[in-house]
Amino acid sequence: MSRVKADDTVKVHYTGKLKNGIVFDSSLERDPLEITLGKGMLIPGFEKGLLNMEVLEKKTIYVPKEEAYGDIINELFHEIDLNQLPPDIQPEIGMSLIAESDDGTKNQLRITDVKENTVVLDANHILAGQDLTFDLELIDII
Repeated sequence: MSRVKADDTVKVHYTGKLKNGIVFDSSLERDPLEITLGKGMLIPGFEKGLLNMEVLEKKTIYVPKEEAYGDIINELFHEIDLNQLPPDIQPEIGMSLIAESDDGTKNQLRITDVKENTVVLDANHILAGQDLTFDLELIDII
């Protein structure tokens, strides 16, 4: 059987879990993820975990935060005036917002604090600072 190597295109089912066992994402109820390795589309630890797998092989990998979404970066927290939010939004802690920059790039933000006249927004990836575990099943090497 052939094994996954750099630059292969693969189909894989996965279930991603946090350290406490909570599932944050899974492909089991949908089509498997089809991805070409080496294109920067996967977190490094996930891609490394796929290398050398055989078709129909299953395994569990541990991905430390350094090979996932990195540490939480304090500079990505921003406090803004409430009047900078659209008037129809009632801000709540944990609420997700999408900000669009002048060049059209969209960034997901989370509200981490609501004060009298301001809100604190977090632009870190929601999984930043987290060690992750993935259950993998290689479906195919294309």
